[in-house]
Amino acid sequence: MNEVQIIGTGSYAPLNIMTNHQLSEIVDTSDEWIFSRTGIKERHISQGENTSDLATKAALSALQDAKVDVEDIDLIIVASTSPDQFVPATACIVQGNIGAINAMAFDISAACTGFIFALNIAMQFLRTGDRKKALIIGAEVLSKIVDWTDRNTCILFGDGAGAAVLEAGSSRGIISVNSSSDGSKGGVLTCPNVDVKNTFTNGNKDFKATISMDGKEIFKFAVNTIVSSIHKILSENDYTLGDIKYVVCHQANFRIIDFVVKRLKADKDKFFVNLDRYGNTSAASIAIALDEMNKTNLLKAGDKIILVGFGGGLTYGASLIEWTINK
Repeated sequence: MNEVQIIGTGSYAPLNIMTNHQLSEIVDTSDEWIFSRTGIKERHISQGENTSDLATKAALSALQDAKVDVEDIDLIIVASTSPDQFVPATACIVQGNIGAINAMAFDISAACTGFIFALNIAMQFLRTGDRKKALIIGAEVLSKIVDWTDRNTCILFGDGAGAAVLEAGSSRGIISVNSSSDGSKGGVLTCPNVDVKNTFTNGNKDFKATISMDGKEIFKFAVNTIVSSIHKILSENDYTLGDIKYVVCHQANFRIIDFVVKRLKADKDKFFVNLDRYGNTSAASIAIALDEMNKTNLLKAGDKIILVGFGGGLTYGASLIEWTINK
């Protein structure tokens, strides 16, 4: 079986930034109210770019960082809950945009855990030798499915994309990935697509294709699954938290990360946070954070990091990685 390494990262967010003050002009809220409850100060919001546009720009950034010819990519996976359309897959649109003529391309939907799921899937293809180089992308334009009249949700989300290039080789990189789901709790975080409306039914006149969420249930689920996922991946690989340079959580809410830090009795500086500038970008959040850490030289070859996410489905998972990129 091959080993699998991350050999490049990339990210992109729309240039348009919406501050908490701007949000307070739309709904009944304030900068103090939002920041004290979430840790978010601003988020990037599309002014017309769709999910494939963001994904394409993140992909090109990752390919440049990896110094890989696009025709060498033979697998593209896009994780998103806000794709351009049902058909074709956003991954196929990206494939066409970048000219990855030798790739198999498909989408997955695992909400905010999407990048972890994509990492796991790509790793299996590469380990078996079925594919040699993979491009995985988490991309969202959540602004098109947010209810901008609901202050409990519209304050949280932002648009963005992050990507990574994975390669099969002999050096250890991705040590372990675990991922799981709990469909019995799927109703606490939902976003419908289209109503059932056809020649036999008139559909639901109150139908809204926007995000709805039970914040308290998500908070409890998030803290519990992040802690359990970290414990599991450490114990399965005979590591302790002291062996880990950074933990990169899904960037949803600073209070969640703070609770996790306290539950683990960990050093808060070990937990990378950038949600103050991006908000919750769902499947893109971990990938954007990873790229920022890579591009600012926070990561050195040999560092052990944990990526850990949770999201709608409900889904959750973690990845233990030995960083192999030398800057």
